[in-house]
Amino acid sequence: MPKTNKVKKKVTKAKTKTVTKAKPKVTSKPKEISKGPIKISKTYIPKETEKYMCEKHKVFFRIKLQEWKKELVRANNEALYNGSMDDNSISADIVDQASSYTDKNVEMKAINRQIKLISEIDKALARIREDTYGFCLDTAEPIGLKRLMARPVAKYTITAQEKHEKDEKVHADD
Repeated sequence: MPKTNKVKKKVTKAKTKTVTKAKPKVTSKPKEISKGPIKISKTYIPKETEKYMCEKHKVFFRIKLQEWKKELVRANNEALYNGSMDDNSISADIVDQASSYTDKNVEMKAINRQIKLISEIDKALARIREDTYGFCLDTAEPIGLKRLMARPVAKYTITAQEKHEKDEKVHADD
């Protein structure tokens, strides 16, 4: 009798193993995601013959925008550091003081413009993540590769941009 008990235990263990192995694993990830990130060469330039705003285009513009942002931040930091160094040179001459004040004012306006541009770059990077980059915010038409190469933060087609500028001028005149 003891031999039969051992056999029954082995059968029970074997059944448990087959049951656990029989469960299939279900993955919800599509095959496209498993390819990994798209890599482009440093000399890559988007072509009109490629599908508009394909993954290569998005990667290219994301890299271009990120590098532009880094350059602006570095330049702003240098300007602010160098500008603070000049604060110690207060002159007794009122003309020199006025000139220094004017120079600082112009420099601060330039820094403020660059800060606004950094904000526009961040918005463009967000549009890349949302898959809306490269399309007009008004008409949803493609902005065009040439325009994006010249102005990567462009939000509108040339026609829509002209309309916006005309509307701004009309409201500014009121």
